[in-house]
Amino acid sequence: MSLSREFTPAEKALILALSLLLVGLAYFYFVYRPIEEVIKNAHAERDALQIELVAVQARVAKLAKMREELDGMGEHVDRMESYNNSKAEIALLNNCLVDAEDYSITFTAVKRDGDQIRREFSLQFTTDSFATAKKILSSLTQSEYRCKLGDVRYSSSYNIEGIERVGVNVDAVFYETMVGGTPDAGLPEDASTASGK
Repeated sequence: MSLSREFTPAEKALILALSLLLVGLAYFYFVYRPIEEVIKNAHAERDALQIELVAVQARVAKLAKMREELDGMGEHVDRMESYNNSKAEIALLNNCLVDAEDYSITFTAVKRDGDQIRREFSLQFTTDSFATAKKILSSLTQSEYRCKLGDVRYSSSYNIEGIERVGVNVDAVFYETMVGGTPDAGLPEDASTASGK
């Protein structure tokens, strides 16, 4: 007994349809879906990179602005007046402290190291706000003379009328140079020469 027989045209059409369906499903699961997953991952990675690029561009812009500000400050920081510039420095301090309610300035002995002169001083003043205190300190560091602030200490209190008072204590130094300066009786011995003896 033989089990083989000729398929009818309807059966052939059904087998062909099933074969095409299986090929379609195989293509969908083994070709189309993996490609779609790769494309989806690529799009997600692209979006993440675009977000990162925006953040990097913002950082670059911020760094450029900071560099511009530092370059602008360099015009002040790089200049040192010739020794003895004390009268001009005292006049500058008086001008900067015009908004202070009271102040006290104490200079220490001038120090010399080669051509560099350091005129160290302690400054105490009282103002009506932190903003005024900041303005005074900024006017010192942004002046035409090289001035560097050291330890800055703030304190805040209120008087009987309830008005705020801000006290500031700061150690600072004016820098001068012997280049173009004229030695006088106040010029100390060169520390670098003295240490070499």
